[in-house]
Amino acid sequence: MPRNKAAAPDPAADLILNLTLGDERATERLAEDLAAALAPGDCLALSGDLGTGKSTLARALIRTLADDPELEVPSPTFTLVQTYGLPRYPVSHFDLYRLEEPEEIDELGLDEIMETGAALIEWPERAAGRLPADSIHIRIEPGGEPFARRVRITAPEGAGFGARLARSLAVRHFLDQAGSQGAARRYLQGDASSRTYETIRHDGTEVILMNMPARSDDRPVRDGLPYPRLVHLAESVRPFVAVGEELRRHGFSAPEIFAADLDQGFLLIEDLGREGVIADGAPIADRYLAAAELLADFHGERWPEEVPLPDGTRYRLSPYDHRALSFETELYTDWYLPFAGEEPTPALREEFHALWQAALATLDGGEITWVLRDYHSPNLIWRDERAGRDRLGLIDFQDAVLGSPAYDLGSLGFDARVTVPQDLERAVFSAYTARRAAADPSFDTAAFAKAYAVLSAQRLTKILGIFVRLARRDGKPAYLRHLPRLHTYLDRALDHAVLSDLKLWYERRRRVSG
Repeated sequence: MPRNKAAAPDPAADLILNLTLGDERATERLAEDLAAALAPGDCLALSGDLGTGKSTLARALIRTLADDPELEVPSPTFTLVQTYGLPRYPVSHFDLYRLEEPEEIDELGLDEIMETGAALIEWPERAAGRLPADSIHIRIEPGGEPFARRVRITAPEGAGFGARLARSLAVRHFLDQAGSQGAARRYLQGDASSRTYETIRHDGTEVILMNMPARSDDRPVRDGLPYPRLVHLAESVRPFVAVGEELRRHGFSAPEIFAADLDQGFLLIEDLGREGVIADGAPIADRYLAAAELLADFHGERWPEEVPLPDGTRYRLSPYDHRALSFETELYTDWYLPFAGEEPTPALREEFHALWQAALATLDGGEITWVLRDYHSPNLIWRDERAGRDRLGLIDFQDAVLGSPAYDLGSLGFDARVTVPQDLERAVFSAYTARRAAADPSFDTAAFAKAYAVLSAQRLTKILGIFVRLARRDGKPAYLRHLPRLHTYLDRALDHAVLSDLKLWYERRRRVSG
């Protein structure tokens, strides 16, 4: 669908940034900060006289997004547009200096490009009236000194880029304050939440920036509480710091924290490595078994309910109670069932709720300990050169709660993002329970197996809803490819006798939805 167009930069547009760049390195640093804020659908209009540095800024930005300082980025003066298929999304570089009529830009496919990628446009004034109305305008002028430049960035109110750039510039200030002045920033990854990660390179070292803005705009959904608080998700970086430091005190390999701004949600943390527990999309059996044994050691420890923070405050872990667990299952009826073609009635919802309440009640009186909650392949770092507890690095544990240890083992054995064959899943279960029983003769394997079935089914039910929500609401359709695996897992978890009524309910839904 064609986007709204604007004739020219609005002189009343919001000023986002007005600064002077001292040299070309400062221009490259601004390009890194812009790249961290850029998103598909953004159009950066670069204006200024010949030789002011528009191409320099565009080239540095594209190389940053590609994480390739040697990438060939020729000026598209004669071709008018050059598109780069970069890892995260495509970026198109336009040079409209030779454009004869503004309408010609339509023939270059700008609207199509903006649907999935971003655009950098030099000489945007040549396309008067044909650029997106929410374009971000960057004006570059000589700065007085031979290599200095003055830069003015404006955008229409509500364009979204302004808030993202402000956050990116706050990251730069945090890095400067932490002693990493001039550090190179490269996108590392994002996840299903608002957290993002960057690789920070400075003086021959690499660390990880964790960028987690505090939740502030979640609307209440029940009992006056937003969804994250109902299910006890981390609302800032404070839980990550508190839980991570306690893990390290107990001899587990959580990242060391080098610098922190707890209020803004910035952390500089140790890079534990990039090797995981899967290869070519499949689990490495020995590493999954090692992860099961490490988890058994973790659950065998005595953990406090409350842990200190560096600012003198304390963080208290929340109980993973029936309300939270039951509420999470409703993601299935809210999101998955409509996706599958069945609109849940109030009676169906009530029946589903009652069945899950009965299943969760069977866990009452069971073992309670720390639950890391996302103990699966994306968050396990394999370090072959290490030994013992240090061989597996742990990340993404900020949502830790107090609950049944069976939840964590279900996260591993029924890994949502990689297919764990049934024989390996059973071996993982056996490795864990054998190690727990060896350390504690009172460990009740049968009771644990029941909790494992219930909580694995609960987690898989929740994730089916989450992955559909990510696809439908958040524009991340890639998550839908995991649904067949999740259904296979769910069938296996529901085979336990304690879930016989729920198994019948799910089977009826499958017949209804086809």
